[in-house]
Amino acid sequence: MMAASMKINKLSRSILDADDTIKRKRLREDIPVNIEHTCTVLTNESYSEFFERYLMTNRPCILPSLNTDSWNSRKDWTLPNGKPNFDFLRDAFGKACVPVANCRKEKYSSQLKEEKIFSDFLDYWQSYIESGYSEGMDNLYLKDWHFIRDFSKYKAYEIPCGFSSDWLNEFWDTKTDKDDYRFVYMGPKGSWTPFHADVFRSFSWSANICGRKKWIFYPPGEEENLRNKNGHLVYDVNSADLHDANSYPNYSKVKLRIEVIQEAGEIIYVPSGWHHQVYNLEDTISINHNWLNGCNVDICWQYIKDNLIQVQREIEDCRGMEEWDYQCQLILKANCGIDYEEFLQFMEVIAIKRIKLLRESPINQKECGSGKIQDVDVNYKPNERSSTEKPNVSEYENSAINMRLPSDNLDDGQRNHCVFDLYRVKDILNDMIHTPEFISLPGCQSRANMLITDIEKITNSFLNS
Repeated sequence: MMAASMKINKLSRSILDADDTIKRKRLREDIPVNIEHTCTVLTNESYSEFFERYLMTNRPCILPSLNTDSWNSRKDWTLPNGKPNFDFLRDAFGKACVPVANCRKEKYSSQLKEEKIFSDFLDYWQSYIESGYSEGMDNLYLKDWHFIRDFSKYKAYEIPCGFSSDWLNEFWDTKTDKDDYRFVYMGPKGSWTPFHADVFRSFSWSANICGRKKWIFYPPGEEENLRNKNGHLVYDVNSADLHDANSYPNYSKVKLRIEVIQEAGEIIYVPSGWHHQVYNLEDTISINHNWLNGCNVDICWQYIKDNLIQVQREIEDCRGMEEWDYQCQLILKANCGIDYEEFLQFMEVIAIKRIKLLRESPINQKECGSGKIQDVDVNYKPNERSSTEKPNVSEYENSAINMRLPSDNLDDGQRNHCVFDLYRVKDILNDMIHTPEFISLPGCQSRANMLITDIEKITNSFLNS
């Protein structure tokens, strides 16, 4: 697994001063009618403006290829004519086992997947090109390859500065299952991804290393008009079935569909809850991350709560069974990938690192202790903790999660970001302790309350300094 580096960028103090729940919701209500092509090159200097303009507003955009021109993947994986460099890819990574979807075969509203040796997939791809993309051949699409996990020593790309506040991968890197949400996609012209929204309702960013993509977007809420009479999302938004009012009774209510072309080298930012369908217009390679942070963690938490409600409805007739609530959490974990207790662990990991950083910052040393921040391993492994135990900052003094904390003293902008993050964690914790299904979990309410107290202490110290 890749050892992550925790990077804290600078936020303007004005973002903290103006931030509140009501304003946040209002910002998200301003839905654009097209996808903005920005001229922004993401840097430390432009980070705060990008954060406020796009992340806090949940507004999509496309960033220019200047952001990816220096990446090794743009140089090594492509030929001068912009086509994939099959020889390099085969020599460097050919023995890897990769997940491959068949775009011509649907199973349970998904494309049928199998594992292939990467060199075999490349052989198929070249044969498919030589056939003129024959309709008689399968259309295979390499998807969700954990490339960084498998080839951590090869520096394929730099995470764009604007996307560096990535709680999802920061937390997942603490886990022992060697998974993450950093992917490589490779597919021939005509390969595609069916209609969906991203995992946990996270953000995503996708950079085209070569090739072009067509994206079809529907803003949050429009997906409800793309469900059939049984409540299932349409598989293909271009399907003629949508015009059958008996099958899709609400399709006529759709107000906005946005299409945009993403060119080679460009990065597209996909906000939370924006359902989309994607086509490769040429032979295409892309690097994709799912991620979330303080700007959309509330959307993620609401999505998980909504999923639990669905689970409860599905097994309502079994409510009298022993440990019904526990069984609901098990099903939630299976369906959604995370349950309430693990989401609390998620919030603990994010909060305690930032509490440590602020406590060690010179502005707070008098109030909260002293000592320069060094590279640390934090002792906390979420999946090994008892649900009745409460993590505390002292546990993080000596080691844990292969997470390198910044070794330099934080400046004002970085402290602002830590406080922003802690405010957002606190918002989630406050909602948790008023959620009956969360309260019923052994020890979770007390852990959340104690972490709220820790957050209030350190943020008040910051604000009063």
